[in-house]
Amino acid sequence: MKITLQEIAQLLGGTVDGQADIVISDIRPIEEAGDGDITFVANKKYFKQLKTTSASAILAAPGTKAAGKNLVLVSDPYVAFGKLLAFFYPLVHGHQGVHKDAFIEEGAFVSPEAAVFPRVFVSAGARVEKGAVLYPGVFIGRSAVVGEDAVLYANVSVYQNCIIGKRVVLHSGVVVGSDGFGFAAPGSGNYKIPQVGFVQIDDDVEIGASTTIDRGTLGKTWIQRNVKIDNLVQIAHNVVIGENSVITAQVGISGSTKLGKSVIIGGQTGITGHLKIGDQVMIAAGSGIHKDIESGQIVAGAPQLPHRQWLKVEACRVKLPEMRAALEELKKQVEIIRKQINK
Repeated sequence: MKITLQEIAQLLGGTVDGQADIVISDIRPIEEAGDGDITFVANKKYFKQLKTTSASAILAAPGTKAAGKNLVLVSDPYVAFGKLLAFFYPLVHGHQGVHKDAFIEEGAFVSPEAAVFPRVFVSAGARVEKGAVLYPGVFIGRSAVVGEDAVLYANVSVYQNCIIGKRVVLHSGVVVGSDGFGFAAPGSGNYKIPQVGFVQIDDDVEIGASTTIDRGTLGKTWIQRNVKIDNLVQIAHNVVIGENSVITAQVGISGSTKLGKSVIIGGQTGITGHLKIGDQVMIAAGSGIHKDIESGQIVAGAPQLPHRQWLKVEACRVKLPEMRAALEELKKQVEIIRKQINK
């Protein structure tokens, strides 16, 4: 790939501050970039490296100054960096059509414009729309739907009746539609409650490797448009995740909890069932959520606290040994005074 800096600016909707006709052939990190490379600066802590980088050009925010450097000024350098990566390294799946070693049951529909690799199994009544890509080992259950341009990487399982929207990306090992954890008389009878619902994943969702999403007991578990979910996340039956939300690794969400729009959840957070989490809530990593959260709140800790209050608690916790020693000393002094008074 070879492209001028001016062409990059046009592609990204930015402006050039410097030599517009230099040729860029690759994208590299700021500390590794050299002649012919473009890099980016999105975090203030890297601004000092603007002077030392050998990159031929740098993506930066408007107002950035770097004497002797060629800049492409864009409103969001990190977003621009992502767009440029996609341009330089377009995703190529390397297969077209339905491979002869894929197994398509009678009654299934697979578009001839889909890419279906060997060892894919598509069950009766299922639909795979045009542009979809199914890698080896993918299982599509009965009457499930895979939307246009969805990409299902190796060993993804989509159970019966589940719906995968357009441009959805499911990374290796994702399981969509497994049974929710529903048992009556837990700890004694453990009677299984049949899980007869389904999972609906709306357009432009991306789900990380080995994440599991349980079907509804009745009705649906619903992942709404443009949600991004990391690896190793567990989403239980009848959970709803509002559009544009972001969930990082090792989060667990219990059954029937409803998340609003644009919720951001840090890693290793646990959320109990039947809660309502409002729009634009932020939850810090490692939190334990046990009650509803109103829209716009930032919470942290286990059990949860408002973020500012949690910071105060954490500041006190590191001083607990000193506070205990001071308390013991005060107790001794009080005992001495008590004995003097009682003489």
